[in-house]
Order: sequence, then structure tokens, then C-alpha cells
Amino acid sequence: MHFFSDNATPVCPPVMAAIAAADRADHGYDGDGWSARLDGAFSDLFGVPVKAMWVASGTAANSIALACLCPPYGGIIAHEEAHVAVDECGAPGFFTHGASLMTLPGEGAKLSPDAVRERLRAIRPDVHQIPARAISITNASEYGLVYTPDEVAALGDVAKDHGLGLHMDGARFANAVAHLGCHPSDVTGRAGVDVLSFGCVKNGGMVGEALVFFGAQAEARAAEAARWRKRSGHLLSKGRYLAAQILALLEDDLWLANARAANAAAQALAAGAGTRLMQPVEANELFLRLTAEEAASLRAQGFDFHDWGEGAARIVTNWSQDAAGVAPLADALRKLG
Repeated sequence: MHFFSDNATPVCPPVMAAIAAADRADHGYDGDGWSARLDGAFSDLFGVPVKAMWVASGTAANSIALACLCPPYGGIIAHEEAHVAVDECGAPGFFTHGASLMTLPGEGAKLSPDAVRERLRAIRPDVHQIPARAISITNASEYGLVYTPDEVAALGDVAKDHGLGLHMDGARFANAVAHLGCHPSDVTGRAGVDVLSFGCVKNGGMVGEALVFFGAQAEARAAEAARWRKRSGHLLSKGRYLAAQILALLEDDLWLANARAANAAAQALAAGAGTRLMQPVEANELFLRLTAEEAASLRAQGFDFHDWGEGAARIVTNWSQDAAGVAPLADALRKLG
């Protein structure tokens, strides 16, 4: 049983069917009928007019978003363990042509408004220092913790007060919203988010993510993002296949149903893990204390997962699992004692 990552899961059947349905001639790049529907579909989802586009990967989504918010001489405040800081090979700096990441610590890989304000106060208003121009947060975070609407709004207020753009890396946005049970706008546009990287691949897609722009500058930023997408080689010639997948996930709230299944599977495992949990389980990731011997024992039983430093492991559930499907691992965790 595979618990390495939700990146490695199969494609959910409605998405595969949508790819097949898009397998006919249409206009190239983003001139097709599927791509043309993205603005309307996401505007309906969020309940406000937005601009939306597909991109090829989560790294491209995050980096293009940040390039629209931050100039080359600027700084992006992010958590020190954020994906943009640790796992994207310097892509934000590459796409922005030199912007710096200003990383901060924070419990559960979440930024706090106080920590951001303190960092901003330390920047002198002269040409010798890097001015902050954006904040990037991850929802759900790298440790599977969720920013609530109030927490996002508090950071949105900091961004507004200091003239900063606010980006949300939503690789697991669906899992966060499923956990919160709120309207998706409550943790994005209404809370001050300017651009969201809307995750699809981890939630049942094959390839492709979405960028969603909110607010008065949405159209201008989306037009700039379109240039970045082309310049960076991410304007795929048959983009309809990406757009079709995204639309399929939005249809009848499949994106939420898939996330709820993954979250429920994680909760079933959390019940088996008990006091081994290193973080609360709010989305679809579990971080457990495991000795090397215990990890070897679980792997010998057919369970695959990532080590997470010495004496710890990360387990990730996905849309294709449920409580019954992960019961063997939950039982095996209980038997470890």
C-alpha cells in the first residue's frame, strides 16, 4: 500500500473521461473551448469574478504567481519550510529574475502575523536593503495544518497595510477547504489573497494546475501571468487537455469529494497512530514518530512511506482511499504499541 505522496496516485475516472472527451481538434494553446470556460467556472466556484488559467505544474503556478507580485529587487516572505523555499530548486528566484525569499519560522509550517510584522519592521526604507513585496503561504501547510479564514484574513490585513501581494500555495487547497467546511472564498479572495495556486494533480488530476487571480488587479495580473507562462515554456500547445481536467474536478464539486475521501482516510490512520502523531491531522498528511526498526517492520508488511528525518515518517493519503481501504495500516500502527 502506497503512502509516499498524493502526487503518485492514479487519475480519478471522471478526469480520465474528460481527457478522452477533449481528444478532438480544437484551437491550440489556450484558445480552445475548455480553456475559455475556466474564468466562468472558477468565478462560480468562488462567488466573485476571477481570472483563471492552467499551467503545467505546481512549481510553475507558484513561481508565475510570485513573478506577478514581486519585482526582481523585491522580497517574498514565506515559511522556512514552505515548498517555494525548500523544494522548488530556486524557481521563484528564477521566474522573478532575482527576487529573494525572506523565510521565517513558525509552528506547523505556518506564518503568524506578528512574525511577519516583526520582519517588516526590520527592513530599512532605503536602497541598501531588499524591500518586501509579497507574502506566500501554503494551505494546507507542509505539515498538513490548515489556515482558518481568520488566520488568512489577519495575514491579508498585514499585506494590505504594507502594500504587499498575498499568494497562497494551494497544492492541497481542496484538503484545507474540506477540513474547514467553509466557502472557498472565505480563505482566499474575501481574506485578502491576490492569487491562488489551485492544486489538481494531488487531488485526482493527471497533469496541470490552475492559477486564480482575485480582486481589482486580477485582469492585469492574469495578463502578465500569461506572458510569464509563454516565456517560461509552460504554454502547452494542446492546453485543452489541462483545462478539461480542471473543469472535470470542478464539476459537481468532485474536487471537494476527492479531498474529503483523502482526509477521512487520514483520520482513520490518525486513530490508529495515537500518541505517535507529531502534528494534529487536519488534511491528508500524517507525521509519526517511528523508530528505524518499526519503520522496517511496516515496510516488510507492504506499506510504503517517506522517512522524515531520524525517528519520524510522513504518511500521505489520497482521493482513491477511504477508511476501510487504509484499515490494514491503521491496524499495523496500533499493533506497534
